[in-house]
Amino acid sequence: MQVEVVSDVVCPWCYIGKRRFERALDRLRDAGVTFDLQVRYRAFQLDPHAPLDEPMPVREAYAKKFGGVARADDILANVTKVAERDGITMRLDRAIRANTLRAHRLLKLVERDAPELQADINESLMHAYFTAGLDISAIAVLEQCADANGFSSPHLASVLSDDSPMSELNVLVGNDVQWAQDHEVTAVPTFIINETFALPGAQDIEVFERLIRRMSAR
Repeated sequence: MQVEVVSDVVCPWCYIGKRRFERALDRLRDAGVTFDLQVRYRAFQLDPHAPLDEPMPVREAYAKKFGGVARADDILANVTKVAERDGITMRLDRAIRANTLRAHRLLKLVERDAPELQADINESLMHAYFTAGLDISAIAVLEQCADANGFSSPHLASVLSDDSPMSELNVLVGNDVQWAQDHEVTAVPTFIINETFALPGAQDIEVFERLIRRMSAR
């Protein structure tokens, strides 16, 4: 069974959805359910026009987008409370708005060279953004997330900093974005199973469990 998760590393609901999905898998394994599952993360950019190397507090960006500081604070407080129930500490008061293109380039590089590490590095990127308040468009932060999970690659910094539209990794990211459009993905996270069934949103753990049980039975 192939599960392709369309997500962006600065999407709070993608972080929550990832945590719930993984917890569902753990609960199924604990219950003795057997399944052959491969998970792949597909790139999606919520804010592709966010500037590179121009940090801005997320609170300020949300205030501009949603019509004021009060509204931004309500949104951030709500998602922080939901995340806490799923074991995620979000410090959106210090999070830094970032263009995620370089982060997705790292995930594509990992997918190509060490796919078994992709989920863990995705987790590290989200933790860096949501909890540690780091700029995940910064090459040093990306290297840190890779190194923390045992991933290394020759000339990693130069590969990640290559912003040329026709670089191999940018093409791979673009292919993912196009793939999502072709599969009519309009919101993230979206979980696509065997390219035939799409489950949008950070669903409850029980929803993921039921779906995987049904797909495994088939």
